[in-house]
This record gives sequence, C-alpha cells and structure tokens, in this order.
Amino acid sequence: MKSKTLKTRTFRDLHGNSKKPLILPNVWDVAGARLVESLGAKAVATTSAGVAWSLGYPDGNYMPARLQARLAEEIINAVKVPVSVDFEAGYSNQPAGVAKNLKPLAALGIAGINIEDGTDAPTLLAKKIEAIKKMASSLGVDIFVNARTDVYLQDLVADEKKVQETLDRAAVYRSAGADGLFVPGLTDTAHIAQITKGTDLPVNLMASPELPNADGLAKLNVRRLSAGTALAQIAYKHVARLAENFLRNGDCKVFNEDALPYSQLQDLFETRS
Repeated sequence: MKSKTLKTRTFRDLHGNSKKPLILPNVWDVAGARLVESLGAKAVATTSAGVAWSLGYPDGNYMPARLQARLAEEIINAVKVPVSVDFEAGYSNQPAGVAKNLKPLAALGIAGINIEDGTDAPTLLAKKIEAIKKMASSLGVDIFVNARTDVYLQDLVADEKKVQETLDRAAVYRSAGADGLFVPGLTDTAHIAQITKGTDLPVNLMASPELPNADGLAKLNVRRLSAGTALAQIAYKHVARLAENFLRNGDCKVFNEDALPYSQLQDLFETRS
C-alpha cells in the first residue's frame, strides 16, 4: 500500500513544476502506455473516448466501469510511472455509485482520475468527489482527483461569464476535495491567465492548435497539458486511410509508410511473462 501512495505523491509533485507543465499524451491501451513511458513520459493517462472506442462503446459514460478496472490493472502492471484514468462522470449519477465503481481501481493503485461535470449541476460533481475521497480514505490510499469542468467545452454559459463560472465551480470542487482543475476547450490566453490566478488548484488544459507551446503555457501558470482524444482520433484516421486503400486495391505499397519497427514494439514487453 505504501508504494501505491508513493505513486500518487509523485503524481502530485509533477503538478508543481512552474517552469513546464506535466505533459500527458493520453493513451487507450497497454501498448500505448508502454510506448509513451519509453519515450520519457513521467506519467501515463488514459483517454476515456479512446478506451471506449477500442472496447466497442461510444464515449459518454456508456462503458461498464469493470472494463476500466481491467484495463487499469493491465497498464499499472506494465509501467513504472504513475497512472491516471479518465473516469468520465463516474458511470453513475449517484455519488455512492461512483465511489463503488472506482473502488476496484483505487485498490489497484491508480495515482489519479479525471471526473467531469458535463451538463450536471456543480453540486453533483462535488458530492461525487466527496464520496471518492471518503472511499479512498477507507482503503488507506490517496487519489489525485482532477475535476473537469465543461464550461468552455460545452458552452455552458455566455462567453463573458465563462471565467467566473469556471472559478466558481473550481471553488466548489476544491472545497469537496479536488486536487486539480481540468478546463478542456479553454484556449483564450487572457482567460487562462485569469483562471490560473483565480484558483489555487493546478490548472490542466486540453491540447489545441490555438494554445501556446509548453513554455508559453508555463508563463500562464498552466500546470498540466493533456492530449485528450487527439492521438486516438489521428491514429484511427491513419488506420482508416490505409485500410480503405488496401481494401479497394489490395495494393501492398500502402504499407511503405514509416512504421515503428516490430522489434521496438516487442522490446516494450520483454520483461512481461
């Protein structure tokens, strides 16, 4: 249990670097987790959409929570760095149900989760966070809870009200025990500066071509940058293009593109029995 707590402590510390945000290229399977770790990732984080698609479900709280636990266990066993799981809205509208769904993952030793408000009232996510923290405490584990608010992503309020609405929700989630604030869809640098200044929670953004690079985000006091669904969407686009050409013509030349060597992928798993 001590080693599990140390992973969370390490994960917390990774949010404390004011010179560079923690960068997380979100993955959806064990191979992706091992690959990004081998490339220097200091932590592994999943994308809920990528995971759901890979297992035959749409994104949006449709996938059974037990499948999240199964994947989390495989990833935790495969990597040495802390693991954070995108837990969507907890796969339940009931705080007790969310805690029950998360309990198997907590016992496995995940370092963190994302959990979102979506279009629900902020008070509901706050109650979910409280239930999660209570459950984790009962197990003697620590989980970094990254509270995601969809104020920007889903245009929940008028543009001129978004900064204050985000900060109001941040305060509610902070009081409930949240450890971080994830604001996907936020790209306006003036708004970013106001939000990072207005909350003591480390702020997490989702990658967008409209955002500055890591150095620029550090100057805005952003502490975490996530790829979100981007890698999964790009990867599946490439698969679709290659497969379509292959199916249409049976032309093997479509596979002349650069690919990771078979040996490199094999080496990712050489220590697994």
